[in-house]
Amino acid sequence: MNPNWITLLTAFIYVVAAIGAAEGLRKWRGYPAEFTRKFIHIAVGMWVYGTVLLFESRALAIIPPLTFVLINAFSYRQGTFKAMETGDKENLGTIYFPISFAALIWLLWDRPHLLVAGLMPMTWGDALAAVLGRRFGRRTYTVLGSTRSLEGSGVMFLAGWAATLAALLLLGAADPLTAVWVAAATALGATAVEAVSPWGIDNLTVPAVSALILVLLLP
Repeated sequence: MNPNWITLLTAFIYVVAAIGAAEGLRKWRGYPAEFTRKFIHIAVGMWVYGTVLLFESRALAIIPPLTFVLINAFSYRQGTFKAMETGDKENLGTIYFPISFAALIWLLWDRPHLLVAGLMPMTWGDALAAVLGRRFGRRTYTVLGSTRSLEGSGVMFLAGWAATLAALLLLGAADPLTAVWVAAATALGATAVEAVSPWGIDNLTVPAVSALILVLLLP
């Protein structure tokens, strides 16, 4: 089998395994959908490392996320994968995330360090902010009809900063000092836009703003 197609098959197996693991946690351990949804969110977002390291062309690399746009849309309508559905029919986040993934692959394929780093605030920051903010958030604020907590936004910034910094350092995108402040600026912008993005559109706006900041700061 052609190595490129082996990589493509690996991508699908990885994502299906992540969904299966989350479904197992939901059924066997009783974890709520909000937790298992974010488990999938992180697992799928981290596949961006596999994308830039294993795929040889953007044309193949973009196939898995575009396929999951369709699969997730079907699940959203039919409730197929309970582990990643909230039941909120106004929230299309599970559809928006693979759209963002595919868009960044296409636009930043020749700059893999920015492709990976651009997804990290969404992958880790947003996921942990939702889980920990819901559990520990006490000081809330509302912007454009969307309510967040200061604790959740703080987690969004710290997790986004750490994950972005790790990506920049691991992929040799910048010297350590530059990576620290660029990651901080990216996480700050991602946190700000997440706070004003209702109805799950943060899965579009956060990666877009994160990638834009990185492109501007690391030309």
